Amino acid sequence: MARGISIVQVPYEGAKSTSVTIRPYFDPEASNLGLERYGMALYDGVFHEEQLACIERNGISRYITGLNEFAPEVKNIANKEEREAKIKEIRKVVSQLEKELCANIVDPDDPEFWNKLKLLRPDNNEFWDRITLRCGNDQVILDPAKDPYDLIKLYAIEAGGFSMVAPSLETAKSKAVPPKFFLDKAVDTIATKTELKKLKNKALSELDSLFNKNPNKLLYIAKVLDGNSASYKKSTPNDLIYDNMDRYINGDGIETNLHRAAKSFIDAADLDMETLKLRALVKDATFYKYITARSDGFIYEVSESIQMGRNPSDCVEFLKNPLNDQVLLKLQKKVEYHWKQ
Repeated sequence: MARGISIVQVPYEGAKSTSVTIRPYFDPEASNLGLERYGMALYDGVFHEEQLACIERNGISRYITGLNEFAPEVKNIANKEEREAKIKEIRKVVSQLEKELCANIVDPDDPEFWNKLKLLRPDNNEFWDRITLRCGNDQVILDPAKDPYDLIKLYAIEAGGFSMVAPSLETAKSKAVPPKFFLDKAVDTIATKTELKKLKNKALSELDSLFNKNPNKLLYIAKVLDGNSASYKKSTPNDLIYDNMDRYINGDGIETNLHRAAKSFIDAADLDMETLKLRALVKDATFYKYITARSDGFIYEVSESIQMGRNPSDCVEFLKNPLNDQVLLKLQKKVEYHWKQ
């Protein structure tokens, strides 16, 4: 069974920067008792402490160390060469740790390798029970090149041995229930951050292109993305639309998440002109109450009570259908009257 987590009150200490650290993880878009506003995962002075996870089956304990060649995650590697390379890596690290921690020199290629270990045997409960991790709002420095216990913790974190720490920033972001901390290896974290920058730069480049070459499409994109779509008219200055969409891409609009904002702009820019215009039409027709949702869960064209669908996407597909041209023409006439004001 997995070990529990205890909360310990200790003095709040500063930390130095390094290339391998454990950092607090927080999502500024998710509520965490208000702590997210200050870039904190826990209250000031509070630390979480956790023992290495241990799974017990049929009376046998298995610690999730990342340093056990008999663990299921190693044995289940389908590619034989990859599996053998992983086993070789594990034995090399375990051999180094055994030498440093208890002066026991064991050749990684020895057929009796695991039988000759004194300390890092997978079933040495006394040793693995002592492996714990404590984290707070300050980053925790790991120096695996110099500290053998930091090397053990690094492998355990990457294997999932500490539930409170994700093995990477990307993993932390993908979890349904975010962890309190993540392992920050400079190369991995920079790659994740660079990915966002590239996405934002692509959106801004697309914005420049639309401003210079297709301002009409940019108008419809603004209507689709901006919360106040009805404020955009045919007469709205292009510079104003550009400025508003620049702010949207940078997270200063209705969508404050930078990744979602940039991706939403790119997705809208990729739409064909017909779909984009119809989405803007449906959005403004809803604002002016020419179409409305009713208690049965469907959206209707109001003047003739024509059922259009359950959501805006259904309404767009409804209006694309040539059989519904009369409804489309009627809504276009009403909504485009406002666009020309």
